[in-house]
Amino acid sequence: MRLILLYSLLSFFTFANALHFYLDANQKRCFIEELPTDTVVEGHYRALEWSEAQQKYAENPELGIIVEVTEEPSGHSVVKTVGPLDGKFTFTSHEAGDHAICLSTNYASWFSHTHIRMNIDIVVGTTRPDVEKDRSHVNQLASKVRDLNNKIEDIRREQQYQRERERDYRDLSEATNARAVWYTIAQIGVLLSTCVWQMRHLKRFFEDRKAR
Repeated sequence: MRLILLYSLLSFFTFANALHFYLDANQKRCFIEELPTDTVVEGHYRALEWSEAQQKYAENPELGIIVEVTEEPSGHSVVKTVGPLDGKFTFTSHEAGDHAICLSTNYASWFSHTHIRMNIDIVVGTTRPDVEKDRSHVNQLASKVRDLNNKIEDIRREQQYQRERERDYRDLSEATNARAVWYTIAQIGVLLSTCVWQMRHLKRFFEDRKAR
């Protein structure tokens, strides 16, 4: 059972999202990724523009892709770049939380009816070193060990992220409890003051009655 759970965790922390979608020239499409601190994200995209002459999606050298990555909800910009129709982007999350990955074209006209087909692969996790590109010089066992070390590092970052969330929740709970304690103390103070005032009032009332 533990082996199955560990395998599920390992397969979760380093993964790739491959998808394609369509957008108009004046549109922006965004994807949200929840990332732990110091996590490397690498994306590869390829854009094809609809050609009326060819009646199919084809490459257009004039087409550029704008990639913007921001931290949510602070809005801090992590990446903002304009690349070719076939390009890559890489960034490292400085804070744990949601990150918005947005793509749009370099076409500025709002009256353009150009349609774009976008293919994108997003790999979340530690990127592999360049030496792994030459598989002929990498032993299969050494490669598996390296991949396992990368996944363990991802687990460590995820654990750190969970500890940060638990710390924030604990601080919020302690602050709420402190306010509740002070509110209770204030209520007790008001109640005691009311009792003292009533006792003094009754004492004066009976003294006045007795004096008559």
